[in-house]
Amino acid sequence: MKAAVKEIGSQRYRETFGRYFDDFAIGDVYEHRPGRTITESDNTWFTLLTMNTHPMHFDKEYAKHSEFGKIIVASPFTVAVIVGMSVTDVSQKAKANLGWKEIRMPAPVFVGDTLYASSEVLDKRESKSRPGDGIVTIKSIGTNQDGTTVCEFERVMLVPKAGADFEAAANY
Repeated sequence: MKAAVKEIGSQRYRETFGRYFDDFAIGDVYEHRPGRTITESDNTWFTLLTMNTHPMHFDKEYAKHSEFGKIIVASPFTVAVIVGMSVTDVSQKAKANLGWKEIRMPAPVFVGDTLYASSEVLDKRESKSRPGDGIVTIKSIGTNQDGTTVCEFERVMLVPKAGADFEAAANY
């Protein structure tokens, strides 16, 4: 996580997170911690909030007859957790997510699994229409406690250059 501290007064400091466009380098890989252990409540609440009614996500009797033999975690929840784990490092300062592609779920996630994430910088370029911003493309990978890849995707973000953000105006 790219954390910094800035002095905001006499003996007073504020923690800041994220990267400016200038801080990204193609090929860099950022490991995101802490990990996150998925609970049954997490999965149940997510299915309720998103109206995902597939019984593989909340009906143990139904799920035990599947090839997995138990409930699987809703895949959009897995994506959301991996994205969330990356925010403080790669997108805390981003102005917008511009797109997602190649979302893959190569292995299931089960209640009790602990997820870890990392992100690699694939590309960066200055914005043609916004001189104070750049466009950064990352590939994030989520793994479980055994190192099995459970989720991977590419994300494109609009990221301000240093000094071109709105954190100061927001007193952040």
